[in-house]
Amino acid sequence: MDDDTLREAEAAAAAEMTRRYEAHADDDGRVETRTTELGDAPAKAKSPAEWAYQRLVLYIQNFEKQLDSSHEVAMGFTGGEAGVLRIEGMGFFDPDIITFYGSDPDGGKTQLVQHISQLNVMLRALPKQVPEAEPRRIGFKLAQDAEKATEA
Repeated sequence: MDDDTLREAEAAAAAEMTRRYEAHADDDGRVETRTTELGDAPAKAKSPAEWAYQRLVLYIQNFEKQLDSSHEVAMGFTGGEAGVLRIEGMGFFDPDIITFYGSDPDGGKTQLVQHISQLNVMLRALPKQVPEAEPRRIGFKLAQDAEKATEA
């Protein structure tokens, strides 16, 4: 492949990587979103990362429907001693990265960045951080927000 062809291929690939999307739930359950446009590319079909994000939101919603009022959704890590992440937000970075935001059981800020080809998510129920508070149901908020972002 000559240098001109390589540059054209790299430019085409860069044009496809136009978006990073994040949704975070605050302590009151409101969802704050950020979309970062990384280039002026034409409209395109959903990336594998966006498809994975939307499917994960559905899994989280279904899991949350099974929880009682004293538990919230979290995610367990496989392999190693990384532990558990209380899911407080999710995002994707086109074309192939999924990100989970949250906290560990000690309240430490936690973020997992994962390539979709390595995606392995174990949903877990954890007791609420504040027993008297309403349980946070992030799946519904993430789905609602993703729907708004798709319409825009």
